[in-house]
Amino acid sequence: MQKLAVVVPAYNESSVLEAFHARLGTVLAGLPLECEVLYVDDGSSDNTWELIKSLHTGGVHVSGLRLSRNFGKEAALTAGLDKADADAVVVIDADLQDPPELIPELIEQWRAGYDVVYATRSVREGETRFKRFTAAAFYRGMERLSNTPIPRDTGDFRLLSRRALDALRQLRERQRFMKGLFAWIGYRQTAVLYQREPRQAGTTKWNYWRLLQLAIEGVTSFSTAPLRLATWVGLFSSLLSFVYGLWVLTKSIIYGDPVRGYPTLMLVILFLGGVQLLALGVIGEYLGRNYAESKQRPLYFIDEDFRA
Repeated sequence: MQKLAVVVPAYNESSVLEAFHARLGTVLAGLPLECEVLYVDDGSSDNTWELIKSLHTGGVHVSGLRLSRNFGKEAALTAGLDKADADAVVVIDADLQDPPELIPELIEQWRAGYDVVYATRSVREGETRFKRFTAAAFYRGMERLSNTPIPRDTGDFRLLSRRALDALRQLRERQRFMKGLFAWIGYRQTAVLYQREPRQAGTTKWNYWRLLQLAIEGVTSFSTAPLRLATWVGLFSSLLSFVYGLWVLTKSIIYGDPVRGYPTLMLVILFLGGVQLLALGVIGEYLGRNYAESKQRPLYFIDEDFRA
């Protein structure tokens, strides 16, 4: 019998974990597969780990990993995918915004021959207009900037075949943008549309500052467009400065050189200084990522490994 593993990263999800597990268990119980649920506690400060160890579902194996600290969702996902041993793996969050009831449809597409079946959000309920706008802008921006096609409006909720999982395990970069890595491995991929529900309990861990950091991570991990933009801005600024310099020289030769132009001088200095600092900031982002990769630190450490 084929085996399915469901990887669930969790960080301070004690308020929703039991409800999630009940719904997930009902879905898995109806599948003609050997099923296992692997929870990854990303260094929670509440009783999420104690709840994971108390979860039981008839006919479904439950196991858990507790990381030594909060390494972030991308590292927690990586830990779960490294540990999973199955013919197919489903990745899903524990906040019930992604419905476990969609898993049979993902499996259906997998059996039709697809290696990666990702769930694309047709509707995003429970989110502000600003959040929906920024999310749409990010995905469409990545679509234009990245050489790797990254599906629009698609999170981490997806199914991976065994060979897709094995390919993903070979990518050990420290600066991880999982949505991009899922797309980068290639193979046959398809989408399943669904309506994303509001969070059932608790509060989101993704404030706008963390979302901005994730967006920067995604852009710098899968595109050199910011570096290219800095080059073109620098070239344009140099050309503009050269033309302005010729104009100043010509004007001084023809009309003399009275003591004027202080506002213009300050404007030029501030403009060129701002452009230089912008270019240095972009270069610094990429240099910092090279520095992190060069240290070759482990992606995570496991504090406890639980198997029911």
